[in-house]
Amino acid sequence: MNTHNPDFVTVDMRGLKAALVARATAQRVSVSVLVRRAVARDLELDELSPPQVSASGQGSTPGGPIVKLSIRLTTSEAEQLAAGARSSGLSRGAYLAGLVAGIPALTSGTCRNDQLAALTASNAQLSGLSRNIHALTRFLTLGNVPQAMVYRDTLDTLDGDVRRHLTHAARLLADLRPRGHTGETRHCSNR
Repeated sequence: MNTHNPDFVTVDMRGLKAALVARATAQRVSVSVLVRRAVARDLELDELSPPQVSASGQGSTPGGPIVKLSIRLTTSEAEQLAAGARSSGLSRGAYLAGLVAGIPALTSGTCRNDQLAALTASNAQLSGLSRNIHALTRFLTLGNVPQAMVYRDTLDTLDGDVRRHLTHAARLLADLRPRGHTGETRHCSNR
């Protein structure tokens, strides 16, 4: 059952359709939007009331209901949007929402996948350090000083290695947050 009852009017354009479609295309709006604006101007209405967005059946996130959005892009812009989303490992909607939120990882031109790969490599290196510290602790507990000395270089560079990892991880996490974001964590569409 369709409860939505829009106000439809059919109009004979008498040869004006091509010009109307061309103007709507140039302004990147639908023909309906252009016609509504013209009618509102002619009726001397200050402002049209915005259409009500229905989120029923569309799902919801902690950030609010999910709505469908139609946008008009040139073919080139649509291809850039799709390519950017693909390279970021995101849906087009999540990618566009990230751009709107000003997430630096998306707006800076750096490749999100490369950043995540670098963080994964840094995590693996940190994991190796953890194993070395465990082995060192075991040798020291057993009183095997010569074997423990093998890990001395690891101890000498441990502080710097951990700090580099934390700096890298913090930079990546900051790049994944919307610009100007402070306070509690904000929900972000998962990629």
